Amino acid sequence: MQALQPVNKQERLLSLDVIRGFSLLGIFIINMISFHSPFLYVDHYSWWSSPADQQLFPWIDILVQSSFYPLFAMLFGYGLAMQQERSVEKGVNFYPLAVRRLLVLLLIGCVHAFLIWSGDILINYALFGLILLGFMKMSGKALLWTGSLLFLLPQMFFSILLLLVSITDPAGTAFYSDLTNITNSLEAYSSGSFTEIFLQRFEDWYNVNGPGNIIYLMLSILPMLMIGAGAGKLKVLERIPEHKKFWMVMLAIFASAGLILKSLPFTTHANIASAYIQDMLGAPFLSVSYAILLALLLINRKISTVLKPLAAAGRMSLTNYLAQSIIGTLIFYNYGLGLYGEVTLVTGTWLAAAIFLIGVILSELWLSKFRQGPMEKLWRVHTYKKEGAETSK
Repeated sequence: MQALQPVNKQERLLSLDVIRGFSLLGIFIINMISFHSPFLYVDHYSWWSSPADQQLFPWIDILVQSSFYPLFAMLFGYGLAMQQERSVEKGVNFYPLAVRRLLVLLLIGCVHAFLIWSGDILINYALFGLILLGFMKMSGKALLWTGSLLFLLPQMFFSILLLLVSITDPAGTAFYSDLTNITNSLEAYSSGSFTEIFLQRFEDWYNVNGPGNIIYLMLSILPMLMIGAGAGKLKVLERIPEHKKFWMVMLAIFASAGLILKSLPFTTHANIASAYIQDMLGAPFLSVSYAILLALLLINRKISTVLKPLAAAGRMSLTNYLAQSIIGTLIFYNYGLGLYGEVTLVTGTWLAAAIFLIGVILSELWLSKFRQGPMEKLWRVHTYKKEGAETSK
């Protein structure tokens, strides 16, 4: 029996890393809005005052908002399936290793959520990843179908229910801004002490991740993990070049469905019902279309060369994700530059793109010297209980 070691460079899947790197850009663009404004508590469709922000927001809302978290979750499941396959090949018991890996991620997520930024996704990935382990003995097709049904059936039910409510009681599904929490956020993050920022950060986290939202979170994240794990077992990304025409048709279907559903608040009426359908149904469809598009583009060698730097960011996704939060909060919170509430949507978006580009360059430089990013190394050292060679030389 061989000892299971971290994935080496030769074993990595380029398309998986490129898609993961691309996802980091989309996630950062959305996270940046929460770094500099009380995005969690505002009516997104009436909050922006400048003409430039009003013109930019629909593009972000349709193409970016909620479209990259499902993709990142699917990639997480895909990676877990690849790790399971490697453990079987090497005759290693996958489950103790996977549990250890997820528990370490849970600890990292807790530090991130409570000491850096409330919008953490790592805690949920770790917790629902532990639930996913109970399904990992299923076949790829079974995981794919189970995840798809677990996603579609509840979301279709809630979407229809909200549509009916919006027709019978329009005021009940109207957006509003939570002025109390907006004021509290502005005061805490722009001028509060570290303790006041911590308390506001915890409240923000609890409002999203508290007991009242557990079922909602499970139905939005666990199915994506299952779909990704099923796709990983079936080696979907590896096989896309073999069936280009089929996947081009699938790209057209998923992209069309995603764009139509994501545009609902702008083509119909912006309320809780249309926004729910946009985020919970449209976003995952658009997520899949992004993955298919990138996988198809990577078949072309010239395009693959252009997109390859994204793979470096993807290989260091944990490091980059945490670094983005640290940089974002240092720019906007009072213990940093204190610019919370002072930046427009346009400025914040350009800032996110610039920081992401710098992160890609630094990831390339780092990986030219080392096998993995610093946080990836910390994660894997505690997972595998031993250090591998530090440098790639």
